[in-house]
Amino acid sequence: MQEKLKTIIVEDEELARNLLKTFLKEIETIELVAECENGFEGVKMINELKPDLVFLDIQMPKITGFEMLELLDHKPHIIFATAYDQYAIKAFEYNAADYLLKPYSRERLKEAIEKVAERIESEGSVSDVAEKMSEYPKGEYLDRIVVKDRHKINIIPASDVRFIESMDDYVMIYTQNGRHMKQQTMKYFESALDPKNFIRIHRSYIVKVDEINEIQQYEKESYIVILHDKTKLKVSKNGYKNLKDILNF
Repeated sequence: MQEKLKTIIVEDEELARNLLKTFLKEIETIELVAECENGFEGVKMINELKPDLVFLDIQMPKITGFEMLELLDHKPHIIFATAYDQYAIKAFEYNAADYLLKPYSRERLKEAIEKVAERIESEGSVSDVAEKMSEYPKGEYLDRIVVKDRHKINIIPASDVRFIESMDDYVMIYTQNGRHMKQQTMKYFESALDPKNFIRIHRSYIVKVDEINEIQQYEKESYIVILHDKTKLKVSKNGYKNLKDILNF
């Protein structure tokens, strides 16, 4: 007998949640363990209950489905469900198990669940969705960054970021009001932040252009940038070239 898939629904529309629950009741291989109205609840319940499968809406208030995925410690298999087909390519880039375009039929839902069951059988119960996300450069630039700090989720406008520092598998994001650690790569932020506003000056630093007050030479062919608050950051040879290109000196 096939083991049941522990399943969570993350969907802000009550009608859509109720319809999905009705469909799932008919599928013996599904054990629905929680339903969540928004991404904040979704993060908490997924990390606590460690489901095999999550049905995830993309367009939700507070944080989007894609932003929610960045905050997960437990990585379940994902079936995106949305009324907007423009997200389909991005969903598959994130290695989603499937993508349901609302309204969908019982048959289409069963087909998606079968795909998940096959994937779990061949790849195991943990998805590689987080790794895929860190490789995926967004077609449009980030206007905000979502960070989990213990039990709190912070939404940081990109315009508030002063600079980002690499810390092994994490980055430290410095803002006017403090700093926040996030498990993400510098490569991701280099491609995800608008290059007109943010510049990679060193393998360890991405800095907001408007924060730069001065560029100083301190050894032959070695430079530092000094920010408005007197913070000093190293500049690599490539970083110096990037500075010259964007600041036209």
